[in-house]
Amino acid sequence: MSVSIFDSFLTTSEIIQVFDDEAVLQAMLRFEVALANAQAQEGVIPAEAAQVIARHGDIAAYDVQAIIVASRRAGSMAIPLVKALTKAVGDDDKSAATHVHWGSTSQDVIDTGMVLATRDALRLIDTALLSLAERLLDLADQHLHTPVLARTLMQPAQVTSLGFKFTAWAAPLVRARRHLKAAAGRALQLQLGGAVGTLAVMGDKGPAVVRRTAAELGLAVPDAAWHTQRDEWVRLGLQVAVLAGSLGKLATDFSLMAQGEIAELAEPAGAGRGGSTAMPHKRNPVSCMTALAAAGRVPQRAAALLANMGQEHERGLGNWQAELAEWPGLFISTHGALQAMREAIEGVHIDTARMQRNIDALQGLVYAEAVSIYLAGAIGKPQAHKLMEELTGRAVSESRPLGEVVIEAVRRDEQLDSRLDLDALQALFDPRVANANAAELARAQMASLRQALNEPGSPTSQP
Repeated sequence: MSVSIFDSFLTTSEIIQVFDDEAVLQAMLRFEVALANAQAQEGVIPAEAAQVIARHGDIAAYDVQAIIVASRRAGSMAIPLVKALTKAVGDDDKSAATHVHWGSTSQDVIDTGMVLATRDALRLIDTALLSLAERLLDLADQHLHTPVLARTLMQPAQVTSLGFKFTAWAAPLVRARRHLKAAAGRALQLQLGGAVGTLAVMGDKGPAVVRRTAAELGLAVPDAAWHTQRDEWVRLGLQVAVLAGSLGKLATDFSLMAQGEIAELAEPAGAGRGGSTAMPHKRNPVSCMTALAAAGRVPQRAAALLANMGQEHERGLGNWQAELAEWPGLFISTHGALQAMREAIEGVHIDTARMQRNIDALQGLVYAEAVSIYLAGAIGKPQAHKLMEELTGRAVSESRPLGEVVIEAVRRDEQLDSRLDLDALQALFDPRVANANAAELARAQMASLRQALNEPGSPTSQP
């Protein structure tokens, strides 16, 4: 698979290689060799024929571009590939050539080849996903009590814990890993059914051949051929798409916190990284940019998978081919987003002093809700809310800290002064008091997330 220059800079060389033309065709040849070996073991074809077929299972011996060009007229990548394999086997042993691709069909070859490539892609995704999630949880632990502004509707809301924020970023990644593991366990299965999915050519040997072929390739044994029943396959693709969406959320938050006016986080610096051709002062969040660009392309691919599930009868016309064309891009974009955010988080610069200055710049207004709840214990919620509306308005109009205005008002009101603990009231304006609950919630969630990451197995635990 070739990608444009604009695709390639949004992803990684490793994932491109997984779906490279030669890699996918090699996976298809692996299927042919495994099928021949399984059939030989079950007495469907001679053992000698399987040995000859196996000798010609290296894609390096074939003209890949010629196969690709021929596939456009044939309507299937498998047809010219099997034709080339048959010729190579026939040049070696004419009798063995009659047993190439015995009882199989083009979709068996292509689907299984894509399953094998997808398994390799999932291994890359899992490695990066695990690393990113673990790094976020480590940062969450380090910054469990670091105060930072929480923002709602793009406005400062309250003080929270930076560790709480990091934990929230890690949680969907941990869940994604679990869901990918489950979906892969169901979707990474052999495709082998023959012309209409009935294994008719192999007769009563068919089920045994399926089991042996699946075992050699390290794939799950399907209940039946899934030529046009794509539900488990599409579910796997959709789980990848959801992961890309979670990475887009992480990149969005990070980039907002990295804005020059906010400057709470910054991507790692380095020569040639995040610069501008016109403005030497800029430090652009290029990892976030890459992740957002990659994640922004995924929904259309996921929609294409769903749109093409209505495949006709025992073999679809055009919809299967459309699905195949979208599938690699889904993984290529997601791995690109993953690696970009992994790089950003691995070397993230955290400015805790700036976080505190951003809190202080709001003159204590972010503590208004906590103060209102405390006052409600003495004068009731409606009156406390009304009073705090008045006091926050005064603090803004007079450009004074809210804490100062509140303490002053309480001291002037004998009823309030006698019923409130001023030290406790003053403590509500301490950012570490304000973020204590968030820190404890994060601590508890971190424990369960780490436990989930340490569960045995991965999305691609097959050999």
